[in-house]
Amino acid sequence: MAHLRFKALDQVSNRKEIKALPAPSDKISEYFGQDVFGIEQMKSTLPHEVFKEVSTAIAKGKKINLAAAGAVAVAAKTWAMSKGITHYTHWFQPLTGSTAEKHDSFFDASSGIETFKASALVQQEPDASSFPNGGIRSTFEARGYTAWDPSSPMFIYGRTLCIPTVFVSYTGEALDNKAPLLKAIEAIDNASARVCNYFDRNVSSVKVSLGVEQEYFVVDKALYNARPDLVMAGRTVFGHNPARGQQLDDHYFGSIPSRVYNFMKDFEIQSLKLGIPVSTRHNEVAPSQFEVAPLYEEINVASDHNQLLMDVMSRVAERHDLKVLFHEKPFAGLNGNGKHNNWSLITNTGVNLFQPSSSARENLQFLTFFVTTIKAVHQHADLLRASIATSGNDHRLGANEAPPAIVSVFIGSQLTNVLDELESKGNLNVEKGDNMYMKLGIDKIPEIILDNTDRNRTSPFAFTGNKFEFRAVGSNDNCASPMTVLNLIVADQLTKFADEVDELISKGEEKRIAIVKVLRRYITESKSIRFEGDGYSDEWVKEAKKRGLSNIKSTPLAISAYLSKESRELFARFGVMSEVENEARQEIKLESYMMKIQIEARVMGDLALNHIIPTAVAYQNKLIQNANGLKGLGIDNSDVVKDIKEISGYINSINTDVNAMVQERKRINKIEDVKERSIAYCDNIKEAYFDKIRHAADKLELLVDDEDWPLVKFRELLFLR
Repeated sequence: MAHLRFKALDQVSNRKEIKALPAPSDKISEYFGQDVFGIEQMKSTLPHEVFKEVSTAIAKGKKINLAAAGAVAVAAKTWAMSKGITHYTHWFQPLTGSTAEKHDSFFDASSGIETFKASALVQQEPDASSFPNGGIRSTFEARGYTAWDPSSPMFIYGRTLCIPTVFVSYTGEALDNKAPLLKAIEAIDNASARVCNYFDRNVSSVKVSLGVEQEYFVVDKALYNARPDLVMAGRTVFGHNPARGQQLDDHYFGSIPSRVYNFMKDFEIQSLKLGIPVSTRHNEVAPSQFEVAPLYEEINVASDHNQLLMDVMSRVAERHDLKVLFHEKPFAGLNGNGKHNNWSLITNTGVNLFQPSSSARENLQFLTFFVTTIKAVHQHADLLRASIATSGNDHRLGANEAPPAIVSVFIGSQLTNVLDELESKGNLNVEKGDNMYMKLGIDKIPEIILDNTDRNRTSPFAFTGNKFEFRAVGSNDNCASPMTVLNLIVADQLTKFADEVDELISKGEEKRIAIVKVLRRYITESKSIRFEGDGYSDEWVKEAKKRGLSNIKSTPLAISAYLSKESRELFARFGVMSEVENEARQEIKLESYMMKIQIEARVMGDLALNHIIPTAVAYQNKLIQNANGLKGLGIDNSDVVKDIKEISGYINSINTDVNAMVQERKRINKIEDVKERSIAYCDNIKEAYFDKIRHAADKLELLVDDEDWPLVKFRELLFLR
């Protein structure tokens, strides 16, 4: 193993820089989206009437009839074949955490020609037996369907035409992340438009906008391959912190290393051709950590693009002999990776509902959506926490470099003052007209239109000027899951808001007074969720407990929120997930959690028993020879003996704990109830043994001769590029 480490280090030292492939043009505008069969491509290839029907159906979320779908299929095939494409696939997102595809040829041997029918575009039948289904189907029942999602454009990836689709079982239950998201988008569209009509009757629909900041680490491929834990678990289970980590803050926003810069340019070009509007790149806080961020897009497309972007990055990294690490906590003691979801609502009239303005009417509209969103987060904080619960994110949340597991909302001091004034001083017995806004303090908002909040990186859910940033989402997660929950809970609260306002109006209350009355109550009821301070601090943990806020630190406990009576009714009420679908995917989440902890435990045991202990024993034998030699010469050997005893203690500790952990796993695996078993994996495996075993192994790394140590060290992984 030591040979493998030094062989990898030799490979790194002999690397030749690989330049990025040339872009199709110096102007991004000339090749952006060239591999996408979107609205513009359909407009130029479809008959006018067909295009009008298809584009209208896409815009309004309506079904496309089979005849129109047939025309789209022919046009898409012709366009793809003109680019040398011979195959197509339904591209979907099963509950595995990644994407899936099955390629079929355009060539039809029976007719001897290339063909692509409407039926092949609209629906396919991949084998569903081996995808997670949470007990909805038996393993021998293989039938499942993928169905075309016209709202997300087709694209060419590699040498294949990819068609974004939803994935459902033979009996109709959703088996993917996209289907529930689409339903939640429809729910918030309807609820938002209803509320907007209090202020502007021209609003007929509301789109959800999303911008996803993606954090990641980059390490050399040879060093990655020499770390079995990175290969098998995506994170290092052992490794002592290097003398220099991130404490100097010298990597953050620093000069991008040339090798990584070429990689970035390469994947950005590929992404731009795929219509992914990547815009920002920079060094992040930890050494070898970076970030890419696209411009905002409609949420369904943004979610698809994020999944595609991660795949593009991984594939392009191979060309540069690099590996991208999306795990939320690949290195203990260093910042982890997040996927910051920047979320806002945009009307069909072009108004950002989270943007204050100089108009009193628009500011009351802004306050309505602003306060209602805070109220929704307060009402469903545990469900929002559950939506980001994964084994990887458990390592990251609350680790003094990511938001805590406590859900809170940051809005900034100025907006806090506005809400406080509206809550405490709002006088509802005022004359009607614009003066009512002045007396309610709403006139203060136009003064702070731009940058009306500071940034609070410790907040899991922060208002950042004209959007909310959900910072607690894990970098390896599919953002469709937390975005489904966020859209759903806000849709629910907006619906309740409209019902309450309508009831007051029916009793004779003037509309604006009714709106303010409900908002004032929401401000009071949701006040405990607002926090402006340091979310990393111990004081906040104590304060949050006083406020009655949950601090759910583990995935098995967090996921329970999905199955509460309130959550079940919420999902069913809007048709986002049936009770069967909800229960199934929570079982899948728990099973996934257990399997990942089990893999980490196995990797930890393998490395400890087969690599670290034999290395430590061999080095210990060298010290014993040295000690005996010193003793024979009459020289004091007490320091060497002390080292021998210390090494022996750590070896015994590792042996004892690894063997105990293995026995405990065997016991836990016999537990039938999936929730009980997952809690046991968390408490009795991860919490009971991981840190103990790691501590002993990392101490041995400091004691054993560097020339003998078998694992690539953090200083090598993070600083050698």
